[in-house]
Amino acid sequence: MSTSDSGSGAGVIHDIGFRHYEGPRLGRGYLIRSLLIESLRGCYGLGRSTRSKIMPFLLLAVMVAPAVIVAVVAGVTNLKRLPIDAVEYMFALEPAIAIYLAAQSPATVSRDLRFRTMPLYLSRPLTRNDYVLAKYGAMSSALFILIALPQTVLFVGALLAKMSFWPNAKDWAAGLLGAVLLSLVLAGVGLLIASITPRRGFGVAAVITVLLLLSLVSGVLSGLADANDHPDLSGYFAMLSPVALVQGVLYWLVNTTSSYPQPPPGTTGGLVFTAVMLVVIVGCYALLLARYRKVSAS
Repeated sequence: MSTSDSGSGAGVIHDIGFRHYEGPRLGRGYLIRSLLIESLRGCYGLGRSTRSKIMPFLLLAVMVAPAVIVAVVAGVTNLKRLPIDAVEYMFALEPAIAIYLAAQSPATVSRDLRFRTMPLYLSRPLTRNDYVLAKYGAMSSALFILIALPQTVLFVGALLAKMSFWPNAKDWAAGLLGAVLLSLVLAGVGLLIASITPRRGFGVAAVITVLLLLSLVSGVLSGLADANDHPDLSGYFAMLSPVALVQGVLYWLVNTTSSYPQPPPGTTGGLVFTAVMLVVIVGCYALLLARYRKVSAS
């Protein structure tokens, strides 16, 4: 701090005890991990108000409660196998997953746009690419927890009911694979839509509307094609829905059931579904990067 001496007109520098930082320089990797963890916590309202915790934990309970009931009934009645496998369970609770995505995607990115906190993030050695990576990772991880936790409850319930280990372990592994793929696809779609508007309410409505419309259109077109004796075309129309797209990939990879009139047609159909799924994941990520290159850092 500098003060002016009225007698001589000279400046005097006073040592008031500030010291240089001598600790470790943690760098960008630490910043990315910190932002990812904080965003993941935010997806479940942790570190926020009680009101922010109600919706995510309510939906988590909706996902887990049926699995607990199935596991208890299986143990009490001495069933030889679970009445529903992990992949079927995941798609049976698709509405809860969609609602969670619609509620938390805007909370993950729209708040930063609305309150103009991007300049604060970018004032550190954190790039726009790092920001997108952290947010995508956080939303994918939050969805994976939501989907994989009830699948794990089913697996543990099967073991406690003294069912065969390996068949249930393979079923659980297939469910976890499905949870990873569905989380990556839905996180990309949800964040891309939510990043368009800083208004959380608009983001919620936009995400749920897009998912419903895609599911409705793909279901109607698939049904019409099947009714007119075009089974292959019916199978391919399922790709219009992100959820049905993942379901088709899992049908090909782990031989799970399909809720559509026709599954992906053979090996060619499985490869096409897988290629389209990868395009959706990579494309959503690339479009998010392009979106955030246009966000002002000042």
